[in-house]
Amino acid sequence: MDLTPSDEQRLLRESADRFINETYTSKLREQNAKEPLGFSQAIWKQFAELGWLALPIAEEHGGIGGGAIEVGILMEAFGRGLVSEPYLSTVVLGAGLVAAHGRDDQKAALLPQVAEGTLRLAFAHAERAARANLSRVDTTARKDGDNYVLDGAKVAVLDGAAADQLIVSARLANNGSGSLRLFMVPRDAPGLALADYPRLGGGRACNLTLQGVRVPADALLGDDGDAYPAIEAVVDRALAAMSAEAVGMMQTLTDKTLDYTKVRKQFGKPLAANQVIRHRLTDMSVQVDEARSMALRAALKADADAAERGRAASGAKAKIGKGARFVAEQSVQLHGGMGVTEELDVGAYFKRLLAFETLFGGSTHHYRRHAALSGRPV
Repeated sequence: MDLTPSDEQRLLRESADRFINETYTSKLREQNAKEPLGFSQAIWKQFAELGWLALPIAEEHGGIGGGAIEVGILMEAFGRGLVSEPYLSTVVLGAGLVAAHGRDDQKAALLPQVAEGTLRLAFAHAERAARANLSRVDTTARKDGDNYVLDGAKVAVLDGAAADQLIVSARLANNGSGSLRLFMVPRDAPGLALADYPRLGGGRACNLTLQGVRVPADALLGDDGDAYPAIEAVVDRALAAMSAEAVGMMQTLTDKTLDYTKVRKQFGKPLAANQVIRHRLTDMSVQVDEARSMALRAALKADADAAERGRAASGAKAKIGKGARFVAEQSVQLHGGMGVTEELDVGAYFKRLLAFETLFGGSTHHYRRHAALSGRPV
């Protein structure tokens, strides 16, 4: 398999790295943390102008037609800059669900708006009792004439307060199969209560309560069929994108730690002159290289059959979750007391990597999923 990047992929990497280095400074991150939505709408507009919001969207719907590899290149750069804009929630998850499960008229209406930056989406699926089990959904949708009535609660909805439309998963209450459906729900719909909060390491999320939320029949995303296969496929794509983002953070922490140990002196010598310190830096670099390989494999398998795609996505999430924690902890320790102060941004990367470990299931969950998909006992 030839893994040499194409000219378009190299240009994307160069433009993303240049943008992060020149624009996405620590000062900008501090300003974003004070924004009500947790990100800069001006930066979001620049994402649209650069074509990044259109990257994975099909050309027929105003997009560029890129794949998981291109999204991974962009997400790795976002990881290096600790970007807090709702790219994962809107473009990877939201637009991904519309593209995978929506009707043709819904794709034509919604996807161009996402590409232009005029529509933000959020995926409301996780529930408290479900933990990381994607198939566990207790929120119900009841058919009532020409409407559906939604009741239930969702947790950890990424960038839900910033979304114009929420894609809410629910189980049909008056249907024999009780299969899953997806509904487009306006953020200000009557009966929808939203509790917004900051995420660890930047960005925001929210919990939702739905009490008698009434939506028209055409709010159903896609045809009247089970949405679970599309949900699983899009979440696997999100895991690949998140894995690439974690690689960017791990690489940045490793680089910062190497630079710091070269200038920080102890007993008259730089820390990097100590053989034990060099071994720890080498271990960090090994974890980064392994993580990059796993993230790339997850992206390459994004369009494979369900079992192969799931193994690659869960394998990446499990391995990188462990490696990310190791790199983050080593970086903080080797920076000493400075590593836990706000004077350096090491702590911010540390927090974001801890959040990565828990989002969409931790390493233990994904080791078990990988084993189950491989036919091994769990």
